[in-house]
Amino acid sequence: MKTKVLKTSGIAFCGCLAVAFAACGGDDAKQQAAMMAAQQAPQLAAVTAAPSSVTLDVKFPTTLQGKTDIEVRPQVNGAIQAVKVDEGAVVRKGQVLFTLDPVPFQAAVNQAKAAVDAAKVNVDNAKLTEAQNKLLLDKNIISDYVWQQAANALSAANAQLAQANAALISAQKNLSYCTITAPSNGVVGQIPFREGSYVSPSTALTTVSDNSEIYAYFSFTEKDLLEMTKNGTLSQAQIIAAMPAARLQLSDGQMYGIEGKVTTISGVVNPSTGASSARAIFDNPSGLLRSGLTGTIILPQDFTNRIVIPQKATYELQNLRYVFKVESVNDTLKAIQYPIEVERLNDGKNFVVVSGIEAGDKILVEGVGIGGKVKNNMPVVPVEAKTEAGEAQAAQAGK
Repeated sequence: MKTKVLKTSGIAFCGCLAVAFAACGGDDAKQQAAMMAAQQAPQLAAVTAAPSSVTLDVKFPTTLQGKTDIEVRPQVNGAIQAVKVDEGAVVRKGQVLFTLDPVPFQAAVNQAKAAVDAAKVNVDNAKLTEAQNKLLLDKNIISDYVWQQAANALSAANAQLAQANAALISAQKNLSYCTITAPSNGVVGQIPFREGSYVSPSTALTTVSDNSEIYAYFSFTEKDLLEMTKNGTLSQAQIIAAMPAARLQLSDGQMYGIEGKVTTISGVVNPSTGASSARAIFDNPSGLLRSGLTGTIILPQDFTNRIVIPQKATYELQNLRYVFKVESVNDTLKAIQYPIEVERLNDGKNFVVVSGIEAGDKILVEGVGIGGKVKNNMPVVPVEAKTEAGEAQAAQAGK
């Protein structure tokens, strides 16, 4: 019996040792697995969220127009006799641009003058007749009826003279229309019709653009307007007065050297686009800016004590914007997906956070987005990266 007891006890003791060793081996396995996961986790750039005060350049596409863009059209039909200016020429108001063939119009003036002369003769004859009949009437030689006919003939002759004079004025005016002048100071646009071309009042000969000032047209969305009015607490005049100086970036990336001013915001929101037109004015002393050019209006927007993150740290999915925060899960740093809300106005590089990120949160800025390497709940090794906003602040602090 003792022998059996000893054997049984030995077996139990060995089993306990086996369980203990197995337990120890399991902890080691977990640790090794965690270490392997950490070694295999990619190193990705991350930023630590912190409140800051920044100025972001908000950009709006724009189309440029001159202060005035006036189409030049003839006021009569005729053939172009001469083009007095070239495309792109700077002209003054009243300067001759085109002349039309005056021959038919001069002939009409001569004809009208002849008609006036003939009408004057008829008036003189009618006056003589009326005066003679009046004497005869006074002597009771003719009846009142005969004299009245002479008086009526004189009235008709005067009416014909007035009509002839009106025709002469019209003919002279048409003759003057053969000389086409600049309606304002400005720059001559394209000239599609040259000498010999037959033109009419429906023909646009060219456009004269007054480019001394340039109007830059752009649009604010309905949300922009609500934000600027602070939900209706500010008037449009107050909004415009508070607008910062506008800068203009040309289509080649060059910055125009003169700042402009936002002067008008339309009071009507286009229902099809949800946008309201606005206009900024830029002085153009050198004539660099021309009607028809495109560019970008840049308006600085100040944000105080707000969290700003790079746009590359976010991605959009089903109309929601997300980031990956780095959090410790079971002693392993992992990328965890979180929805956030950001200000609609942005500079194309950074977002101002409204909600979803708190100070101290570590946010991945590498490998994020559709098709990126970062997946939800994936182990990562964050490496601190610098944001442009942070670099700007550091540079400002070092001055």
